[in-house]
Amino acid sequence: MVGNVDKSLRSTGAAKQMPPLVKILIDLGPLILFFVADQLTDIFVATGVLIVAVAAAFIISWMMTRKIPILPSVTLCFVLIFGGLTLLLGDEEFIKIEVTLTNALCGAFLLGGLVMGKSLLKIAFGEMTDIDDEGWRKLSLRMGVFLIAIAAINEVVRQVVSTDAWVVFRVYGILLLTVVFFLSQTPLIKRHWIEDDAAESDR
Repeated sequence: MVGNVDKSLRSTGAAKQMPPLVKILIDLGPLILFFVADQLTDIFVATGVLIVAVAAAFIISWMMTRKIPILPSVTLCFVLIFGGLTLLLGDEEFIKIEVTLTNALCGAFLLGGLVMGKSLLKIAFGEMTDIDDEGWRKLSLRMGVFLIAIAAINEVVRQVVSTDAWVVFRVYGILLLTVVFFLSQTPLIKRHWIEDDAAESDR
């Protein structure tokens, strides 16, 4: 009986997991639409497209998982605020600054959580990756520093290149840096990986 209940609970949880391809489309779709809209029109139309796409992606994600993801929630709020200011005031600098503030804030939260003895990264993604607490602390530290570095790089890029060039950096440059960062963390994750039996007992 207990085994059947356990299987039922697991199947229910699995049903709420987003298919990998859908997750990739939800994560990258708004940025790709932003890039295409900028190439075909201008930064202001592209900003409007980004606002709608990010909001739609957030709603779809919630409908499929019934969970409110932390980092996408922060991104949505900043895109709505600074994207709205971009359109309202006709100033493209606001949507550029959004990238700086979003990454800096998320990085500061991760580092601040460590100061308080908590890994916010584990709270956000603990169900997706089975690594021990020390691994989460190290990954949170590195991720926090990485996000603040991205914020600093964006500040430099947005001031020295054209808007179209910045859009390319926003969509492809940051994506490439993020992929390289996570690939570089593979050894850390492997060292702190928890075997399935141990992970189940911890939960």
